Amino acid sequence: MATLLFFFLENMALIIALLYVALKVKEFWFPDLMESKRLVFFSIIFISFLTFSVMQKPYFYMGMRLDLREVVLFFISYVGGWKLGLLSSIFPSVFRYSLGGPTVIMGILQAILLPVVIGSFFRNKQKANKFFSLIDLKRMMIGLLVFEAIKSTLMLVTTPADLSIIIPMAIFAGIAVLVMGLMTNGENYHVLLRKELEVHSNQDPLTQLANMRFFRKEIQTLISKNIPIAIIMLDVDYFKSYNDAHGHQKGDAVLRSIGQLMKDNTRPNDFVARYGGEEFVICIAEPFDGHKALEIAEKVRTEIEKYPFDGQELQPKGNLTVSLGVSLGSTDKTLEQLIGEADQALFQSKRSGRNQVTIYSEFPHAEAIGAL
Repeated sequence: MATLLFFFLENMALIIALLYVALKVKEFWFPDLMESKRLVFFSIIFISFLTFSVMQKPYFYMGMRLDLREVVLFFISYVGGWKLGLLSSIFPSVFRYSLGGPTVIMGILQAILLPVVIGSFFRNKQKANKFFSLIDLKRMMIGLLVFEAIKSTLMLVTTPADLSIIIPMAIFAGIAVLVMGLMTNGENYHVLLRKELEVHSNQDPLTQLANMRFFRKEIQTLISKNIPIAIIMLDVDYFKSYNDAHGHQKGDAVLRSIGQLMKDNTRPNDFVARYGGEEFVICIAEPFDGHKALEIAEKVRTEIEKYPFDGQELQPKGNLTVSLGVSLGSTDKTLEQLIGEADQALFQSKRSGRNQVTIYSEFPHAEAIGAL
């Protein structure tokens, strides 16, 4: 019994050490928390290696090689599904077959293929991101119990093993799977929590757009690389009137809708942020084109003008509109200078009747487009 216990502790130490390393590598290599072919490939290689490593430390019993290979394969199949489990089982199956022995076929079927089938059967297929989601430990342990019941019955019927060895091995497997689940959940929880904190620190809570802290950091990087950009400032016309007439809840809904309309009518590489209050800012980034920047500004203006905001008929001009100011010349200027220029152009749009786009100019008369 002491030898069996030492075997278990040796296998567990190996599983814990390698799983810890893999979780840290996953966090470092895949910081965006997105599934990818590269992550799937990494998982298959790691699980194959971990299973192979466990199989190097077997417990010999009446001609059988007993180890915790089923733990690893059950776990990855429960987390990743049958395809991942099956691909991860190829190398262990080949290795076990090469070792030979009287129970080689039973060893492959019962300790390699069966855990893949049962693990993937109990997997929660509703998980949107299987590699970074929290594991349902209760469901996983129920699945393992079913697997161990089937495996134990098959071992009693087809191998020389008896209950004195089958029961301890089932208990060891249960402890190992639970530890793997707890380790994975602990690591994933901290990763998800840190990601959530990063999102909240970079995001405006009302509109879900970038906040100015994140916006300044990103745009400053572009400026430091001498990448040409344009800055567009946007302000909601007569927003105080709307708030006074409809209340702050509907006013907040308007700001959220405008934020979404701005995202929908800019390009993926452009940056949209909430500047503060009813003001927003857009950075037209790569690929930069001054004419395109003006097209985007005008498109944003017209799309907002056409949008059927609730209660907009009570606005001073009968609908809810926005005014915009654009700064096009980013050469040798700081971000604050560009924002200041766009803000001056925005002020000119307001002074000239609102609901228009004005381009910043150092000359007294700025160019305005889209005026009513």
